[in-house]
Amino acid sequence: MATKTKSAYVCNDCGADYRKWQGQCGECGAWNTLSEVRMGPAARGGKVLRPGFAGAVDGAVKTLSDIALDEIPRISTGTGELDLVLGGGLVPGSAILVGGEPGAGKSTLLLQTLCKLAENNTALYVTGEESPQQVAMRAHRLDLPPDRLEIMAETSVETVCAIAEQKRPKILVVDSIQVMHMDEVTSAPGSVSQVRESASMLVRFAKQTGTVLILVGHVTKDGSLAGPKVLEHMIDCSLMLEGSSDSHFRTLRSNKNRFGAVNELGVFAMTDKGLKEVANPSAIFLQRGEEVSSGSVVMVVWEGTRPLLVELQALVDDSHLGNPRRVTVGLDHNRLSMLLAVLHRHGGISVGDQDVFVNVVGGVKVLETSADLALILSVISSFRDKTLPQDLVVFGEVGLAGEIRPVANGQERLREAAKHGFTRAIVPAGNAPKQPIKGMTVIPVRRVTEALDAVSN
Repeated sequence: MATKTKSAYVCNDCGADYRKWQGQCGECGAWNTLSEVRMGPAARGGKVLRPGFAGAVDGAVKTLSDIALDEIPRISTGTGELDLVLGGGLVPGSAILVGGEPGAGKSTLLLQTLCKLAENNTALYVTGEESPQQVAMRAHRLDLPPDRLEIMAETSVETVCAIAEQKRPKILVVDSIQVMHMDEVTSAPGSVSQVRESASMLVRFAKQTGTVLILVGHVTKDGSLAGPKVLEHMIDCSLMLEGSSDSHFRTLRSNKNRFGAVNELGVFAMTDKGLKEVANPSAIFLQRGEEVSSGSVVMVVWEGTRPLLVELQALVDDSHLGNPRRVTVGLDHNRLSMLLAVLHRHGGISVGDQDVFVNVVGGVKVLETSADLALILSVISSFRDKTLPQDLVVFGEVGLAGEIRPVANGQERLREAAKHGFTRAIVPAGNAPKQPIKGMTVIPVRRVTEALDAVSN
């Protein structure tokens, strides 16, 4: 007698499942995100058999004082920027998800890292999208040592876990999770159920054996990681490799890290020999011309645990449309609209009939509010066609009442700017240094009008 196949409907965004299809997910509120998942027959006793290893759940109950607080051992990748983003290196038993656009350099970065690590550690590279010959050709093109790294072309999770159980590698890379599949799940590779079950089995194997697991993930057209949202909850660290096709710079950002700081940023340069780390990102992003035009200003943003100097450019021009355009690259579009309203209300300057274009040079995405003051001053500079001093640096948050609010790590930002030769700074009054900084004149401001007066003099 044939076994009846059961179906469930799973939300692609949050992973919630339902017995029947419905238009809106009741958990996350998203519309038209439920897809059908056909469940395979369960093993006897109602359990799904997992080959190769036993369960690792420790049922012993302890108090927090009984748990040893030893330093977490880490494995250095040999690349300073990657270690920075990871929080100091690879943690045994951790699961890391690396995502990015096609061609961003995910496979190149991992292949370089694995070849370095294989010199002192056992490493296994599982490729599901490329043949071993393609990977070997890339390693030869990048002049990487190919002697110690082990490689396997496989898409079956059961086979990968069985081979890894025998080899016991310290680092296991699976490229990519979207092409992996489990035999007991009847849906196609890349579906919600396959990605969720495949990742669950691989993560469980990593936790039980102390293996560093690195998964490569695809991204959707809106730039988020493809697959169910629960995938990001399973892993310990989520990294996103970003970079436009017309730029040879790549940024590696940490979106989630259980063993380090979140929103760390590593900068790499794509060369003919692979990705090379950029030890001083501020110097790269500050490659300005001899003559600085209006609308350009340097700001200091805080990325993870270090300051970063970035140039912000604005262009304000007469609009020939009924609705003037507001375009941002590297900044929040809604933040720009809000700051323009603050500038009109509390600064007395209206750009309602002007097109406003704002760009963060170098392809960096600024996620914090310390860029508010720099954005307003760059818009004023372009609107008045008045160049700001080349040795000026700006940072600060702007409130709706026109006040300039202090930001975190103000002293470290000023020291970083002084180290790169900046002699003037416009900062919130709350970030004014108690002790003068050698070679730098700091102008504290409390209101938007004070900041406008400071650049008008």
